[in-house]
Amino acid sequence: MPSATQATPSVSSWPGQRLGLPETGPRSVARPLRRIAALLIDFALAALLSAVFFGYEQWASTLIFMATQVLFIPLTSGGIGHLCVGLRVVPIRGGWVGIWRPLVRTLLLALVIPALIWDADQRGLHDKIAGTVLVRVR
Repeated sequence: MPSATQATPSVSSWPGQRLGLPETGPRSVARPLRRIAALLIDFALAALLSAVFFGYEQWASTLIFMATQVLFIPLTSGGIGHLCVGLRVVPIRGGWVGIWRPLVRTLLLALVIPALIWDADQRGLHDKIAGTVLVRVR
């Protein structure tokens, strides 16, 4: 018969502990306020560009948002909003984020629902499927 410690799964004390990330500071999991701020910045820039070039069309805003994410994440480890609030997107296994992760992550993010489903490490379903985590730079 398994002991109580074997039968009970390990509960993390902080988001990212199971991933080997620190509780606070650089490389810790990004908290909701910074995530929301980054998303608002990226949406505002996409809306502004849509207004300038397309007279503000929702489809254009969405495509511009997606294009900037897919372009900037592999080049700078984050979208413009991420960079402004001190976050970056990194693969769980380390190394370069590559091309497919930002593409998958952005497609799922555009669907909205996957970004609203979080695990104990505060990773959205879009990050889990892409194998990424959003962490603090500073």
